[in-house]
Amino acid sequence: MRKAIFPGTFDPFTIGHYSVVERALTFMDEIVIGIGINENKNTYFPIEKREEMIRELYKDEPRIQVMSYDCLTIDCAGSRSRFIVRGYPYGEGFEYEETIADINRKLAGIETILLFTEPELTCVSSTIVRELLTYNKDISQFIPKGMKMSE
Repeated sequence: MRKAIFPGTFDPFTIGHYSVVERALTFMDEIVIGIGINENKNTYFPIEKREEMIRELYKDEPRIQVMSYDCLTIDCAGSRSRFIVRGYPYGEGFEYEETIADINRKLAGIETILLFTEPELTCVSSTIVRELLTYNKDISQFIPKGMKMSE
């Protein structure tokens, strides 16, 4: 069985994240959406709310699990997965992604699969959506249909 972890802060989970998951499900049997706890990030939604929103979104998809973790992604993956799936926005930090993938492979034998952002989604990021939320703007076009957004 091919399992992958899809790590991120997911604050909030956007249509870009959704696209990565849907595309990864075409070649993975199971995906763990791993919500990393990063005390250095100023998040909009508490971790419990992010977990709840993503679980609700995928409640009818048995191949998706949702969990939070506060360790290195490779430690979270551990026996759960031999693959990390990441979304990669065009032109942003390829060298960083390559370095992290190399380190993950050397330390834990975990391979990283980068899925490039679809062109129509390159403008969507959690950072921008969070800012729109802060100013009470409608974000419905940037989050998956059916995702319930409330604090």
